[in-house]
Amino acid sequence: MHRVIVRRGLAVVTGLLTLAVCAVPAAAQSRAAAGSAAGAAVPYLPEPTGPQAVGTTSLYLKDTSRPDPWVPSVKARELMVSLWYPAKAPGRKRAPYMTPKESELLLKDGEITSVPADILSKTRTHAFLDAKPAGRKRSLPLVVLSPGHSKPRSELTALGEDLASRGYAVVAIDHTYENVATTFPDGRVTTCVTCEIKKNPAWWATLAKSRAADVSFVLDELTGSQPKWKHAGLIDRSRIAMAGHSAGGASAVAALLADSRIRAGIDIDGTTEVEIPEAGLARPFLFLGKPATYTPGQGDAAATWERDWKLLTGWKRWLLVTGAEHTSFTDLGVLVDQLGIEDGADIPGERAMKITRRYVASFFDLHLRKKPQPLLDKPSASYPEVKFCAPETKTCA
Repeated sequence: MHRVIVRRGLAVVTGLLTLAVCAVPAAAQSRAAAGSAAGAAVPYLPEPTGPQAVGTTSLYLKDTSRPDPWVPSVKARELMVSLWYPAKAPGRKRAPYMTPKESELLLKDGEITSVPADILSKTRTHAFLDAKPAGRKRSLPLVVLSPGHSKPRSELTALGEDLASRGYAVVAIDHTYENVATTFPDGRVTTCVTCEIKKNPAWWATLAKSRAADVSFVLDELTGSQPKWKHAGLIDRSRIAMAGHSAGGASAVAALLADSRIRAGIDIDGTTEVEIPEAGLARPFLFLGKPATYTPGQGDAAATWERDWKLLTGWKRWLLVTGAEHTSFTDLGVLVDQLGIEDGADIPGERAMKITRRYVASFFDLHLRKKPQPLLDKPSASYPEVKFCAPETKTCA
């Protein structure tokens, strides 16, 4: 049985995968049947769509300037991050998706017993471990990715790999103790302390601000005078942006408010709790979500986007993907289809991922590379699922 909790409009999928508790759309039923027929086949991510090979590495970062916000007895904030980047050529070894233990704990959190406990650790990725980076000094725009609450950074791998194949450096953050499992180089596995805390709007705002502090620290570690990645000189420090899913998307607002280095942001299906000051936020921003939660004028979650919309004074868009559910914008939407687990979406996971990748890349190409993107100007016949919303008139078309 799945668990989906909606707090103040913020859909928090407390399990890994959402099983349908109501009538399942016919399209979703056929996908689930196909997945079941395949049994526990090895899952895989869609291939990146850009022209370049992709390299990846993981970094352990330690912020000694502050204690951990969730476990104060831990006197320094420790983070694990994944970096994806364009590579000169494919390497010898593909990167693992996650460890068997991480797979086990993630599936256990979702009460998923229909597949082997280690199945997600076998997911085929497309990035190569420590492949030699491509690019000139300060030629790579940097995108920061933040996952949903209780979810690992690995759930954004398909998006990270795709952006890297298009010439971006991408860093995804595991926010320690906010994830069911984070593995450190010394073998420690931290679990989700925040999952046991009673939630309210003030708590969600605290979470977003804490994540903003994580983001700023990671930027310091990648772009400071003594960067922790040996190839950090490739990063263009003047072109940095952020995207996140769910709580990670909501945290993008807090991060932009806290750090002027972040030039643009995307909130993917996350209700915002940190309010924009009356002076407004002039940097480009994109809302990308599902109609069930974020149709203007319908519910508390949409109301938070409407509140923020009025205070976003720069370039902005509000896009909704017909048929999507909360997991549709992440790897999980793809993997549940392959494993025969129903998430309630009425859009195939690979199609939802294609849309997510395309619109996210267009946003960053426009605002970090200054390349015109007609796709973001009006509805597209190639992506009829994507609706452009006008909160002022509470319409989407």
